[in-house]
Parts: sequence; structure tokens; C-alpha cells
Amino acid sequence: MRTHEDPAPELRHISCSPSRGRKMAPSHVLRCCQRGLAWIPVIFIALVVCWSYYAYVVELCVSTITSIAEKLIYLTFFHLSFVMFVWSYWKTIFTKPASPSKEFCLPKAEKERYEKEERPESQQEILWRAASTLPLYTRTGAGAIRYCDRCQVIKPDRCHHCSACDMCVLKMDHHCPWVNNCVGFSNYKFFILFLAYSLVYCLFIAATVLQYFIKFWTNELQDTPAKFHVLFLFFVAAMFCISILSLFSYHLWLVGKNRSTIEAFRAPVFRTGSDKNGFSLGFRKNIAQVFGDQKKYWLLPVFTSQGDGLTFPTRLVNADAEQASVTLHPEPSKSVTDVPVSPEGESQNHLLNDGQHANDAEDVLADEPQKSAESETFTVSMESWS
Repeated sequence: MRTHEDPAPELRHISCSPSRGRKMAPSHVLRCCQRGLAWIPVIFIALVVCWSYYAYVVELCVSTITSIAEKLIYLTFFHLSFVMFVWSYWKTIFTKPASPSKEFCLPKAEKERYEKEERPESQQEILWRAASTLPLYTRTGAGAIRYCDRCQVIKPDRCHHCSACDMCVLKMDHHCPWVNNCVGFSNYKFFILFLAYSLVYCLFIAATVLQYFIKFWTNELQDTPAKFHVLFLFFVAAMFCISILSLFSYHLWLVGKNRSTIEAFRAPVFRTGSDKNGFSLGFRKNIAQVFGDQKKYWLLPVFTSQGDGLTFPTRLVNADAEQASVTLHPEPSKSVTDVPVSPEGESQNHLLNDGQHANDAEDVLADEPQKSAESETFTVSMESWS
């Protein structure tokens, strides 16, 4: 989160000097050019979609297909998939990425001390004091508090700085040039639906155009201006199907594992160490975190994700759910009540029921705990669903 405090007098004087203004002008123009160029992929997709609408509705359905019933069926299902695709794409593009709240910013006095301090050890002491009251479970690879010098904010769990958006994004997944936006907590559901409906859109076009593609290709139909549009429409739809299918499958796998793209490549580091499954609560609960509790809203591009993006339920164990069997060691100083629960998202409490330290029953088969005088060990057998 950017701070908007007034600069110090000397900085204000420097920024107002003519020479400073001349130096800043080129960089400002460069940023404007970069922002304009960033919209080129989105404009390209919009042009392809507009052309596909014209080619399918006008050139195929109106000019080529002769059966009235076939026209009505094709146009009805085409417009349903088209509306859902455009709706989800629009929401993915124009939903602003969520950033950390003010409570994760350093107090003014602590921030001044942090900026004046030159030793990293002393800076970490300041961050540790400021983070003592925050619901943080993840650390850097060295075990330090994660802090963004650019945004001057302590990073919440699963939060990362996006250099393209120049801001810290809650539960950041990746920055997507095709939507010119950062995909994170606020729009991840929209992004998944955008992939799903774009795949449905392309599959429907390819399937319904195929017979007329063959007829034009074999000269069974006369050469008309619609021939080029029909032939090219099939090639474009098939090409996009292949590319979107692989990306959509990958993100469905991530949702089932409750991981972001960043976490898939670099496992989050908890107090107990690195754990790639630290946020996994079981397949059904992982799905609910992104799509919500009410299934009737799952297919609609409206926000239903659980929580507030600042805190997430964790398994609080350093175990790998993808292994056939693991041993979970309970931490004596932690319990289920230690899991940070979002005060703004009451639906997140559903994730913290009796099965907090294990996956769903369909994913986990737990043995009875065996207790001894010296230690307490829980042996859990897990099915591999990777």
C-alpha cells in the first residue's frame, strides 16, 4: 500500500525545482507509453472476439445455414456462451487488485526509524515488533518478516509485489498480459471463469463450424464471401482451444491444491519451515475458498470467494499431502484456535471445523492416535490425488 504523506520540506523543494521537473518528464512519458502498450494484448483479444461474432452470426448462421431450426439453436447457445465469456473477461480486466490494509503499514515513528537504520538486524527487530500483533504465518526463506520496501508495508500471507502493477497484491497468482491486470484474491474466480467460458466458446464454435468447414474445403458448397470466414473461424477456434485447455487444466489443479502459481514454483515458508501444502485444507474446502459456499453462484462472475485476502486458514503442520503416508507432529503451543480467521469473511469459519489438521474424508483416512508417556504422534494415511 502506498503512503500519501507529504514529503519532507527538502524533498518538496527538490521536486519543485525546474531541473527536477525536466528530469522527471521523460520518465513520466515513458510510463504513459508503457501503460498504453500494455493494452495491446487486450485490444487484440477484443478484435478477435468481435470478428468471431460477425463471422459466426452473419457469415455462418445468416448467410450459410439454410435450416431455420438449426439457426435458432446455434444462435441461442452461441449467445449464451458469448455473454458469459465477455462478462467474466470484463470482470477479470476491470476488477482492481486487492492490496494490504492500513494495519500492515508501519506506524510513522517506526517507519522513520526503519528508514534511518542501516543494519538489517536492527531493521528486522523493528519489523518483528510491528508484526507481533499481526496474523502472519509465512516468512522469507531466511525466516525474516516479509516487508515491501517499495510499498512500505508488511506483506500479509500469500501477498506479493507486482512490478507491472507497482503494488502489493493479496494472494497474488500472476500478472496476466492478456487481461492487463494482476490476478489475485479479488479476481481469481473471475479469471478461472474467463478461462472456462472462453474454452466453452471456442469448443462450441469449432464443433458447430466443423461440418461447414468440411463442405467448403471439399467444394460441396459454392465459393462465397463466407468461405474465408468459416475456414479461418475453425482454425482460430481450434488453436485457442488447445492453448486455453492446458492453462485451464493447470489452474484447476492449483485450485484443488489451494496454491497460487507463485506457490507452485516456490513453496511458502512457515514458522516450521517450507511447506507447499501449508494452505491446503482438502479438495472440497480448497474449491470453496475460491468459489464460495453456495454452489448456485459458482458459475456466475460475481465475487463469492471466502475470507478477506489478508488471513488464510493453515494446516499448521509441515507435511506433504501428496505422499502416500505422512506423520504429523502437533505443535504444543498451537491449536485450532490459533488459526487467523478473517473478521470480515464469516464464511471462512467453515474451513476451520473439526477437520482442521486433516483433509476431507474422501482425501484422508486417519488412524487412531497412539499416545505414549514421552510424546504424542499422529499417523495419517492419505490418498494421493495429485
